[in-house]
Amino acid sequence: MSFTQFLSILRARWRSGVIVLLATVTLVLLLSLFVMSPKYTASAAVVVDLRAPDPVAGTVMANIASAGYMATQVDIIQSDRVARKVVSNLRLAENPTLREQWMAKTEGKGDPGVWIAEFLQANLVVKPSRESNVINVGYVSRDGKFSAALANAFVQAYIDTTVELRADPAKLNNTFFDARAKQVRAELETAQVRLSTYQREKGIIGNDERLDVETARLNELSTQLVALQAVSAESNSRQAQVRGGGDQMSEVISNPLVSGLKADLALKEAKLQEIGARLGEAHPQVVELKASIAETRSRIDAEVRKVGNSVGINANINRAREAEIRASLEAQRARVLKIKSERDELAVLQRDVENAQRAYDAVASRVTQTGLESQSKLTNVAMLSPAEPPLRPSSPRVLLNTVLAVFLGGLLGVGTALVRELLDRKVRSPEDVVNALDLPVIGVMPKPQRRNLLGGHRRALPQRVLGGLPGARRA
Repeated sequence: MSFTQFLSILRARWRSGVIVLLATVTLVLLLSLFVMSPKYTASAAVVVDLRAPDPVAGTVMANIASAGYMATQVDIIQSDRVARKVVSNLRLAENPTLREQWMAKTEGKGDPGVWIAEFLQANLVVKPSRESNVINVGYVSRDGKFSAALANAFVQAYIDTTVELRADPAKLNNTFFDARAKQVRAELETAQVRLSTYQREKGIIGNDERLDVETARLNELSTQLVALQAVSAESNSRQAQVRGGGDQMSEVISNPLVSGLKADLALKEAKLQEIGARLGEAHPQVVELKASIAETRSRIDAEVRKVGNSVGINANINRAREAEIRASLEAQRARVLKIKSERDELAVLQRDVENAQRAYDAVASRVTQTGLESQSKLTNVAMLSPAEPPLRPSSPRVLLNTVLAVFLGGLLGVGTALVRELLDRKVRSPEDVVNALDLPVIGVMPKPQRRNLLGGHRRALPQRVLGGLPGARRA
């Protein structure tokens, strides 16, 4: 269908289109004025602060994309939890009218609070602002005061829900950390008991200085052992000299008795040489002098043996003292190692206590923080402006409905004209002849004019179209 054919159909069927248009507009006006009940929309505004600091945790919310966050807040307002809180706060489940409606709709099945919450959600209107953090919460009903009360109730329920959404996880965390704190405290007490028991069994007190004393004693014994080893080595050397004769020993040389006997022996030997050559070997003086020399030598040997015996005794004493000091040193070394082992084990127990104390302090801090968070009533949502009962109804909108009725009636009128034309098809242009007869158009006769009673031209008669093959008939 060409545009020319479309216009010709509208010109021919304009009465049908106008009738449908007028009927549609009249029907919409009657419904808007007399049938549709007036409804009132009350709206409250809330503002959401995306960067409000948390005074308990001390953190600041990140500068997140407000689109997703605001969409989440809209979903929270429209959630069943907020609607049920509204029902609970206003005690709507106890309202006789709403209970009668619930009984009529559900025959008493289910929870009336859930049904009323769903009923309230159907009339809730939530619109977030495009370029701000403000959310408009509206409610539509036949009573303006009821709409304002419900809008404010939804805002308050939303604020309470945001507080609960922040407090509920904190309560769960507080329960977890409280149980953990009891466990960590028991571990701390156990570690402290082990430490105290070990100190009591080992006789260790605070600021124990036994290790320092015993280490100093060990060092002193080690020094004494080194000195005794030197003395013992010297004594052994002197004892070896005694065994080799001992005349050249310093003790023998420095002994005044031995020195005197040796000097006396030298005199007697010199005198023996003197009188022996003069008197002969058998002379009584020579014999007496030889006996005296022999006695002096025996006395010297006896004194040398005494000195050697004293050197041997001294060497044995030094060896005994060295062995005793060595044994004491080994015992002291074992004692020091034992004390070190005890101190190491004590340090391990002390570290266990310190670790348990740090863990308990950290958990106790978290218990305090989560306890404050679970009791906090702070939120980043605040009511910007409460809802007030509207003075004028928000629907029906007569002007808007009329404009829509004109548009819809026009479409229905055009559709009615086209449908009537399809049901009663007529030739209105040369294109219709070509489409209907599949013959070419030879010519178009001019429209004859018809005069009215006053002699004027009233309207043109339908034109006659001649069509057909070359030399064909008229149509």
